[in-house]
Amino acid sequence: MIGGKIGTLIGEIQNALAIYRGEWKEKKGLWTFSAVVAERKVFLARKKLTYSANIRIDDTAKTLRFSEMLTESGSGFSSVGDIDGGFSTGFGVKTETYNTFKSARQGSIEEQSHLFGKDYSYTFNYSEVRERVRVLVEKSGFSFDYQVLPVK
Repeated sequence: MIGGKIGTLIGEIQNALAIYRGEWKEKKGLWTFSAVVAERKVFLARKKLTYSANIRIDDTAKTLRFSEMLTESGSGFSSVGDIDGGFSTGFGVKTETYNTFKSARQGSIEEQSHLFGKDYSYTFNYSEVRERVRVLVEKSGFSFDYQVLPVK
């Protein structure tokens, strides 16, 4: 269990993001929040779009490093290629990952899902999550450092 100012800050961030019904994991001081923001089920296939944020606090530098990404994963039966002019079916799993960029991704999941070529009907505001974290971090006297590459 983490204590002191860092523990308090992580607890406040967890409370602020509780409305998104995500899952928290911690490994060696790296906190990861992930939430399924969209899901599609078609016949025997299922696709999920997951938002995740990585957080690491540097107590010495009084900085919280933050990165976020979208991951699409799918499983089930689907068409898996052209064999002699015909298609065969099979079981497959495909995962794609996209990082948000330094300029910070804005808007709803419908705008962002075009990167995946899918038609998700769910609204998720990335800037709202980022802003909630930023406000809490700065209120605690830490600086907020948004990173393009995943925080490790």
